[in-house]
Amino acid sequence: MMEDNLPEKKKPKFGEFMDTLFQEKPVRGILGSIDDFFSSPFSFGGFPVDLSESKNSYTITAKLPGVKKDQIDIDVYQNYVTISVQNLETHTTQDDKSKVFFKKQLKQQNSRSIPLPGMVDERKVKAEYEDGLLTLKLGKLKGKKVEL
Repeated sequence: MMEDNLPEKKKPKFGEFMDTLFQEKPVRGILGSIDDFFSSPFSFGGFPVDLSESKNSYTITAKLPGVKKDQIDIDVYQNYVTISVQNLETHTTQDDKSKVFFKKQLKQQNSRSIPLPGMVDERKVKAEYEDGLLTLKLGKLKGKKVEL
């Protein structure tokens, strides 16, 4: 083969080929998308939730770093709670010189439903959100005890 007769310095090395390959625009765009995917706090899976129980209440804590208060929805049902986080981002780029307009919208939604071992008194629910930590205190619904 003719390639074997080339001087060593003219043969392309595999590492140089890979460096060149990953600097091309289409691949760099794909890699940038992958970076964006993994840099989002809730791009896949769920967010950590902890449930504890006392005599009169349940306490749920959820770690939501980087989430604003208005992005959180809480639904309380008889024996479970659903916490939803929604993020809507819009990125707009405009280049007047080349008359290019680019708009990218990213909508992410993640939710967790937490089953509770007993019923919740909907009148005794309190929620606090501070420094990325959501704390829900849910009063237990007391049933009537029947003695035999």
